[in-house]
Amino acid sequence: MKHANNNKSGTDLTSLERYNFESFKVSVNAGVAFVTFDHGETNVLDMTSVMDLVALADRLENEGAVKVVVFESANPDYFLSHADFRLLQEFRDKGVYDSEEMPLYSGLLERFRTMPKVTIAKVQGRARGGGAEFVTAMDMSFAAIDQAFLSQMEIIIGILPGGGAGQYLARKVGRSRAMEICLGGGDFSALDAERYGYVNRAIPANEIDAFVKELAYRIASYPAKAIARNKATVNLFEEGRSQEFITSNAWFAELIKAPDFDLRVDKFFAKGGQTRSGELSDWRNWAEHLA
Repeated sequence: MKHANNNKSGTDLTSLERYNFESFKVSVNAGVAFVTFDHGETNVLDMTSVMDLVALADRLENEGAVKVVVFESANPDYFLSHADFRLLQEFRDKGVYDSEEMPLYSGLLERFRTMPKVTIAKVQGRARGGGAEFVTAMDMSFAAIDQAFLSQMEIIIGILPGGGAGQYLARKVGRSRAMEICLGGGDFSALDAERYGYVNRAIPANEIDAFVKELAYRIASYPAKAIARNKATVNLFEEGRSQEFITSNAWFAELIKAPDFDLRVDKFFAKGGQTRSGELSDWRNWAEHLA
């Protein structure tokens, strides 16, 4: 399949490409927007990256030229990391988690899950915590063999997945496997993730770019209304989920207020947490460090 040349002048850029996102870059070609995370040492989910994603969702709603969105990373070790734990403490102290409304991050993920555009995660590197939740909220996800690892590691830090991983995973992989992922806290390789249904496919690292691009461009060649209606049809069985996220957020707030959370966060940063080299090993190894 041939695709248009993407060498654009400034006047040819879409609104997505003109916007000054701080935590990722966006390029648009033949109906596909490529969003490339590039934020700090680990692509940590902090206020900058979350608000960038909110701005992206806002602009996608009005960007008729885009039918498919592919998320990828410029960092070979990290696709998208967990939340900045210091930010979680700050939000807790400000009472952010005491709200009975839809949580910010859960609401953001639901926007991507339900918007009338196709969302695809091309995972090369680690996706943990909120980053793994982001992957589970996508319409499709593909993981590079020997490069991609996914983990809901929140239990090791003393909390639960605040963005809805429990709810997403129960539907994607089934109850027992969702329990293993959320209660075990360890990393899942691309091959194990594929076997569990955590991702669509595990693909050799030297083939994943071509595979995802071909699929994305093929989908983008179809009529926008047909894409939107097909996605909406699949999503019918998951309507009316807001209360699940509100209830989960209340339990998250309870756990993050416990003294044990602060103790584990202090140990986490003392051991090199949120540094490029500090989190390369399986998160199971952190269980002993943070106990």
